[in-house]
Amino acid sequence: MNKFQNRKSDGLFFDEAEKEQQHKEDLQRIRDFRLIDDDFMNAVFDENIEGTELLLRIILGKSELIVSSVKTQKVMKNLTGRDIWLDIDASDDTGKEYNLEIQRADKGADRKRARYHSSIKDAHFLKPGDDFEKLPESYVIFITENDVMKGGLPLYQVERVVTNNSEPFNDGEHIIYVNGEDKNSATELGKLMHDFYCTDPDDMYYKQLADKVRYFKENEEGVRSMCASLEKMRDETAQKAAEQTKIQMALKMIKDGKLSLDQISEYSMLTIDRVKELATLRTV
Repeated sequence: MNKFQNRKSDGLFFDEAEKEQQHKEDLQRIRDFRLIDDDFMNAVFDENIEGTELLLRIILGKSELIVSSVKTQKVMKNLTGRDIWLDIDASDDTGKEYNLEIQRADKGADRKRARYHSSIKDAHFLKPGDDFEKLPESYVIFITENDVMKGGLPLYQVERVVTNNSEPFNDGEHIIYVNGEDKNSATELGKLMHDFYCTDPDDMYYKQLADKVRYFKENEEGVRSMCASLEKMRDETAQKAAEQTKIQMALKMIKDGKLSLDQISEYSMLTIDRVKELATLRTV
């Protein structure tokens, strides 16, 4: 075997070794996952009617609530502004709509974010010419790791009222904050929050959640699915980083002013339309 073949063989060996090490790290990460972690929550609740039903019944205190559909990581476009990604988007059999957001960082549960999510969801419900009465009753629910409202309560329900007489406005919009710090085992909500922080499904109170968690942590197919999701997220992160590097390079060349936009497009490997957009933003 010549030196080139040796180097090639060594390269393949180290490549396989790195993959094996990454796989071990992924398996450990999966073992450590909790429902309060976005990546794991997305997997557990996606199209999980039973689990989402349990979640909403406990938070809203409505034992008869029936969920008809649920999807995680649903994007809602805003053609004139910022899009939103919904952690959990669900509806029930009466037409009510629910957006549940899992937030570990206090900043992610900003009150104006709740307002924005509610408004974007409303904007997607009506078609041109529809009567406003067709707007469904909607809930935006934040489950937060910390007590972001600082009131020491397990749950905060936000409703509009007429300030002159304190009468409910009854516009069908509801915003709820669930305090993840409250794990009082004497209440259903406290038990639910306890389950959101468990890494071991055997420690969980609610079978509907424990079974799904066990599937993604212990079932061969479920673990393989989670590993594939982690690999996909790494690829997406790398692509975003590469895109940002290209954008920064293009901006520097635009600022320098020595190259044409076509040349900048060629050197940065961005489309000419993207370079033109960056040049326009630069001059605004």
